[in-house]
Amino acid sequence: MSEKATALLLNPGGYDPRQFDPETRRLLRATIEWFEQRGKRKLVEDYHDRTFYADFIEFAGKEGLFATFLTPGANAEGNPDKRWDTARVAALSEILGFYGLNYWYPWQVTILGLGPVWQSANEAARKRAADSLADGGVAAFGLSEKEHGADIYSSDLVLTPDGEGGYRANGSKYYIGNGNCARTVSVFGRIDGVEGPDQYVFFYADAEHPNYRVVKNVVPSQMYVAEFALDDYPVSEEDILHVGAEAFSAALNTVNIGKFNLCFGGIGMSTHSLYEAITHAHNRVLYGKKVTDFPHVRREFVEAYARLVAMKLFSDRAVDYFRSANADDRRYLLFNPITKMKVTTEAQKVIGLVADVVAAKGFEADTYLAMSKNDIDGLPKLEGTVAVNLALIAKFVPAYLFAPQDYEPVPTRTDAADDEFLFRQGPARGLSKVRFHDWRQAYAKASAIPNVARFTEQAEALVKLFTDAAPDEAQQQDLDFGLALTELFTLVVYGQLVLEQAEITGIETEVVDQIFGVLVQDFSVAAIDLHGKSSSTEAQQALALASIRKPVVDAARFDHVWSLVRDLSGAYAMNP
Repeated sequence: MSEKATALLLNPGGYDPRQFDPETRRLLRATIEWFEQRGKRKLVEDYHDRTFYADFIEFAGKEGLFATFLTPGANAEGNPDKRWDTARVAALSEILGFYGLNYWYPWQVTILGLGPVWQSANEAARKRAADSLADGGVAAFGLSEKEHGADIYSSDLVLTPDGEGGYRANGSKYYIGNGNCARTVSVFGRIDGVEGPDQYVFFYADAEHPNYRVVKNVVPSQMYVAEFALDDYPVSEEDILHVGAEAFSAALNTVNIGKFNLCFGGIGMSTHSLYEAITHAHNRVLYGKKVTDFPHVRREFVEAYARLVAMKLFSDRAVDYFRSANADDRRYLLFNPITKMKVTTEAQKVIGLVADVVAAKGFEADTYLAMSKNDIDGLPKLEGTVAVNLALIAKFVPAYLFAPQDYEPVPTRTDAADDEFLFRQGPARGLSKVRFHDWRQAYAKASAIPNVARFTEQAEALVKLFTDAAPDEAQQQDLDFGLALTELFTLVVYGQLVLEQAEITGIETEVVDQIFGVLVQDFSVAAIDLHGKSSSTEAQQALALASIRKPVVDAARFDHVWSLVRDLSGAYAMNP
């Protein structure tokens, strides 16, 4: 179990995140210990009985977990342990995902609910939120509505001036996690009688106010995803967080902050699922043979392992860019939607692969896999669908592929620093002006690895497609065609950060080669999809077909990676 790739995977047994300060280590270990002492039986019973996770919220409040991890330094009142530190936020997101999406979720929506507050210059509201966290409270993000979803141009929640310098808010919100119990609810609406961008407003609400009415839980789950209504809810000047274009940007920037945690939730879910599946399969005999002796089973496990390690490598490296961001370096704005779009869909694939292996076992009520199979499809749909994030990614294609600029190398960022830039990102525009370092450098360093070299050929074929057969004006308006093309581009960016982190961590060459064997296959599948689009031209079809490659096959490499997966059998089982 000493191999570096395997060491990347979360294992609660002996977990010691030494890269963090003592209080962070204590809280992360305390969270694991809470779940393990509570046990798997209680975990799955509460899941199937749809028992609200009040005990987890109580634990988090008692330990000061959310208050410590989610209070920025500016509101920490001198407590050095309180800061917004993306590296440890990611670590906790992974742990909570490991024990189930339903425990990751209240943490996630608290992060979203706090986003507009920490971006606000309203000191009274900031202190109110910090005090609420310190008292064990959670937060909620009141953005989406039943009829409009997250279309913030069309909000039906309206603030009407009350003639005394304040407002009365009327309307409802839908799909609001923690909306039943949050003392900090950031609500987005519009001001009656105001036109254009100036109409938008974010304000502070409280679920315990008598004019705040919880209508129902809209999902059949442990999670409370509320519909709530405000009936003449009084909004004073002290409650106003943002107005006008600033409110619009606060909404988008909050989603930028929050959706980064989706990938780590998916990594946690995939890791637990892999442990459970390999332990079951490697100890089960069918037709006189171990299940893991069947070639197709080994192939599925090796692919799942390669995808999971790649997810972890990409996401860990993205943390560094997120934490090192500033007004002159906003590369995280590309890597962030890829963590949301690509890593969460990879989690679907990993859980699907191991579920295929264990077959009927994966439906049993006492398994973690039954939970993760049911929940994993939700992650790609949170904080903007896959299509929305692909469309966002497309804005970066020209600068990334064709206009690199020099940057100092971004270091590994696990230091105990406050990531205050996240709350002063500024206007949510100018994405096409963001510049990137030369993506070819990471590929060139790893060119001796056979499947990296093969994938590099495919990346260069994509560049050729953009230069020799670029989408015409009609195709640029064709979202279906554009999403297929952006899928290919996403793979190139994904591979770059995987390679950067593999070099930093010293991951075995065999594992990197296996990862890129998977990426070569994925690129080929996406190229065929592009070829088949109704609007693709003959030139584009020819270039798409020319980019198809078969991964370099190496039996010894495969057997080595399989041995890493096999050794995970029995490596972790949740306390009963």
